[in-house]
Amino acid sequence: MKASLSSGRPVIGHASAIWRRLRLNEIGPLGALLTLSTLGWAFFYLADEVGEGSTAALDRKILLSLRNPADLSDPIGPRWLEETMRDITGLGSVFTIVFVTAAVASYLALTRKHRVALLVIAAVGGGEIVSTVLKLFYHRPRPDLVPHGMEVFTASFPSGHAMMSAIAYLTLAILLARLNPERRVKALVLVIGVATTLLVGVSRVYLGVHWPSDVLAGWCVGAAWAALCWFVALQLQRSGEVEAPDPPP
Repeated sequence: MKASLSSGRPVIGHASAIWRRLRLNEIGPLGALLTLSTLGWAFFYLADEVGEGSTAALDRKILLSLRNPADLSDPIGPRWLEETMRDITGLGSVFTIVFVTAAVASYLALTRKHRVALLVIAAVGGGEIVSTVLKLFYHRPRPDLVPHGMEVFTASFPSGHAMMSAIAYLTLAILLARLNPERRVKALVLVIGVATTLLVGVSRVYLGVHWPSDVLAGWCVGAAWAALCWFVALQLQRSGEVEAPDPPP
């Protein structure tokens, strides 16, 4: 019985190694490129629809549904919900994104994953540049249908908060998940990244500072950028340019 169990271990280990190579060299890159192309197409399609005014009616309907019909300056729900939404939207602010990115990069550097730390900084910094360029190019005015729940200073399309939260939190989640071999840890990190991204986008619509189409476009671009960073990370890891995940115990 012992001999059969011990003889099975190399077979299991070999199968596991084959599966890891497939994920790194075949499945992972293909999945990343498919996600990138799909979300990139979705963004440009949505941008075209917004330019033609096709989303205006739905945008107005959703924005008004989140307001008290008797007083459009009053979002639906209790007062604490509005304050909570302001707290949530702060997770997508420039300061918070920079702080979180710096904290994660510092942790990676201290754990001797210097190249991954540089990749994190490049991914989030590059995403901020893309966000700025897109806002300047489309230059869509902010919603004037309802009073804003907070001060805004830039153009509306795509939502910078939604886009940067997707870029930062999804990219960080993907890269950190790549560095840990345990599935439970991978799942937790990815769920937190996705949940944070969705909550930030919803808060922008609730506070009346973005049209829903702005937020949807921000999610598309941000997630597409995260997929691109995933693809780059896989290629660099395969070539040994960045550190491989820690071996399982």
